[in-house]
Amino acid sequence: MKMLDTIRKSGNKKNADFFEQVYNIVRLIPRGRVTSYGAIAKALGSAKSSRMVGYAMNASHLAQPHVPAQRVVNRKGMLTGKHHFGSPDAMQKLLEADGVKVKDDCVVDFEKLFWDPMKEIG
Repeated sequence: MKMLDTIRKSGNKKNADFFEQVYNIVRLIPRGRVTSYGAIAKALGSAKSSRMVGYAMNASHLAQPHVPAQRVVNRKGMLTGKHHFGSPDAMQKLLEADGVKVKDDCVVDFEKLFWDPMKEIG
């Protein structure tokens, strides 16, 4: 968690703690399901912080244990964070390995596969 340590040392412990809370929720998303940045922010009591959830996802590759960041998409099911996965199709491949169909950078049957942390973890 070097990045989180760097954030803490810079005096921004609040952001580091927020990132950790985001990662804890994302680790709960089951294979074959997806959620959105906004749903995570709402579950954390910060409904207007979906952009911060996105920042956390951008840094999630540094977190331990592993964070399945591919399972977080935008509110319409689009793979808006795909450019943070190293190659243009890496996020899609990870989702497909999870059993999620993707077409034109959008999750097929998004509403059916949507995992709402507010309902699932209260």
